[in-house]
Amino acid sequence: MPYRVIGIPGAVAAAVRTTRRSPFAGHPAHVEVATGHGPCRLCLRTFRIGLDRRILFTYDPFDGVEPFPLPGPVFIHDSPCEPYPADGGFPADLSSHRLTLNAYGAGRNLRAQVRADAGGAESAIEELLARPGVDYIHVRDTAAGCYDFRIERTAMPRPS
Repeated sequence: MPYRVIGIPGAVAAAVRTTRRSPFAGHPAHVEVATGHGPCRLCLRTFRIGLDRRILFTYDPFDGVEPFPLPGPVFIHDSPCEPYPADGGFPADLSSHRLTLNAYGAGRNLRAQVRADAGGAESAIEELLARPGVDYIHVRDTAAGCYDFRIERTAMPRPS
């Protein structure tokens, strides 16, 4: 696999579940029954609308990676779930979604952006990672605009 998939850190999800507060500025988290598909930013599985309880909180996907924050809303399952395996390839639950892939270079410089229709994300990832100056990709939901997960080359060091 030429890339790995990185959801939010498990420690962040555990802290939010325990404190019901966001790791970004301590904003309160909100718990509700799922009214949309999600995904959970830890396990990267879609929510079962009307069944799964989910937590909404503010998250900064650049924390520990870049000096300038860009926080936004994300969801996780209210109950513990397993983190998506980094070497699991593109998450199957998201292959039917319309996604926006933002390719970044150092300093949070946006190098390229591709909007992928259902089934088109993997080829877009390959194309973006082949570009010079692209260090990582943020995958976002095209309709809602929110952050879903990060894509890194397998040779890139993982943030702690």
